[in-house]
Order: sequence, then structure tokens, then C-alpha cells
Amino acid sequence: MTRVSVLIPAALRPLAKGQSRVEVVVPRDAPSLGEALDALWAVHPALRDRVLTEQGEVRPHVNVFVGRESARWSGGLATPVAAGAEISIIPAVSGGRERRDGVATGPR
Repeated sequence: MTRVSVLIPAALRPLAKGQSRVEVVVPRDAPSLGEALDALWAVHPALRDRVLTEQGEVRPHVNVFVGRESARWSGGLATPVAAGAEISIIPAVSGGRERRDGVATGPR
């Protein structure tokens, strides 16, 4: 069994009973990120659709980190997760640009 922490961003906390951190237990040693997230979905199923697509991939506007490593570059959902690891779910932030008259606009 492996115990990990998942950090929940403010925008998703209502789907996790207001929690900013959720401790989950994965029923095997040396699980993958996907298995750790499955343990999270078992406790808070509404989070799944906000993080993963219908095809089971991490949504393009969501970043998932295992420790300091982005899962995008470390193996995706197959990224290994060590006992005691911290998984962070981070929605991408985008903004507009400012026009010369000071009015904000959308991305170009």
C-alpha cells in the first residue's frame, strides 16, 4: 500500500468537500500516477471529469505534478509515484493582453 497526498486547487475544492489536500491510499506499492488518481476519484468522483477527458487523458488546460515534475514530461499517467509523494493538480492560467488605451483583451 502506498499513501500519497493530492493538492486540490481552489477552483476544484467544492468537489472535494472543501479540502485543499486529500490523502489517498493506493492498494499497491510503487503505483502509477493514474492509479493514485483512481484512488482520488474513488473518494471524490466529481473531480475526475474536471481533470481528465472522456478518453482518460489529462485535460490540456490542467497540469499535474508529482513532486516538482510535470507529468506531461515524466510519463503522463504512467509516471511512477513513491510513497509519501505529493501530487498537485494545477489549472493552467491564461490571460489577455492590454491595449494601448489600457483595456484588457483576450489572447491574440
